Amino acid sequence: MDSLDLKILNIIQQDSTLSMKEIAAKVGLTYTPTYERIKNLEEAGVIVGRPTLLNPSKIGIKLFVYCNITLKEQSKKYLLEFEKMVSDIPEIMEVISLSGNYDYMLKIATKDIESYNDFLMNKLANIPNIGNYHSNIVMNIVKSKTDYYIAE
Repeated sequence: MDSLDLKILNIIQQDSTLSMKEIAAKVGLTYTPTYERIKNLEEAGVIVGRPTLLNPSKIGIKLFVYCNITLKEQSKKYLLEFEKMVSDIPEIMEVISLSGNYDYMLKIATKDIESYNDFLMNKLANIPNIGNYHSNIVMNIVKSKTDYYIAE
């Protein structure tokens, strides 16, 4: 990747709705080389998607929880089984494997505390091999971003 590729990545991270023509103008290229660069970045797996970001409160999501999980057994079989099960639960936005005191951290988005309690009782509690969990309720999101810092 060269500096133009990095510039393109920074631009489309900020606004993925820009047309190819608008991106080309911002990087100082014409349409075709800009298109080819983006296509190459997609084929190389650098660009993996262009999701639409939603305002959670506008769709009824008002509670975020980071839940730390410790498994009873950490063999490969049990780790993969746990990862598969939590990956299929729609309220779980992220599943992160950790080193240290906990095996995993889950980012969970729900409507409210009652919905989170329902999630715990009817979804998380049904996953075998969970030794314990510790919930951290998000009080306020000070900073949230989706774009990575890329020095050009």
